[in-house]
Amino acid sequence: MSQPVLQATSRTVATKGALNDLRRNGKIPAIMYNRHGTTTTIVLDGDEFRKLTKGVSESTLIKLVIDGKATECFIKDRQIDWLHSKLLHIDFFEIESGVAIRVKVPVHLTGIAIGVREGGILENPVHELEVECLPKNVPARFEIDVTDLKANHSIHVRDIKREEAVRILSSPEQVVALVKYLKAEAVVEAAVETAAAAPAAGTPAAPGAAPTTPGAGK
Repeated sequence: MSQPVLQATSRTVATKGALNDLRRNGKIPAIMYNRHGTTTTIVLDGDEFRKLTKGVSESTLIKLVIDGKATECFIKDRQIDWLHSKLLHIDFFEIESGVAIRVKVPVHLTGIAIGVREGGILENPVHELEVECLPKNVPARFEIDVTDLKANHSIHVRDIKREEAVRILSSPEQVVALVKYLKAEAVVEAAVETAAAAPAAGTPAAPGAAPTTPGAGK
């Protein structure tokens, strides 16, 4: 995937009415900030942003051109009106060359696990991992092949292949994928249901049933 390049212009309007006017005209107000606390308020074209950032995650490096001056950044947040499916505001984080950053990287599972073919179910408890590295080393995502994953086995953070320059901040023991074998659980549940359905000792006979005489048949 090539690096998205977004065009933006600086803005001075900040009132609620002025920002709503921008949105009605197809624009999206945004802000860019950096680790020093410096902020720049900007505005982008809504259609262009949606087209160029489709599939982009927090770990995707964006080139943002503001009034003709280019800078590299990440999209840190998107404020969305879910009721009307409208993008209201965007937060960008400006990066500095040579300065390590922390960013969340998506986890993507590939393949069909052996354990799934044997009747188990694949679980993916972690969908992204926070890493620390230089901007140039940020991976687009972590691809994890689960093809050889057997039932009742799991893949941990320590098993993920990555560049030495990329440090995952999560615990090495954290599980990112596992296959649970459900057949054994089904057998146990069936046994419990059978036991619950059987009449307990000493249960009164059903109405109309012949009484049992102690010592009968001896």
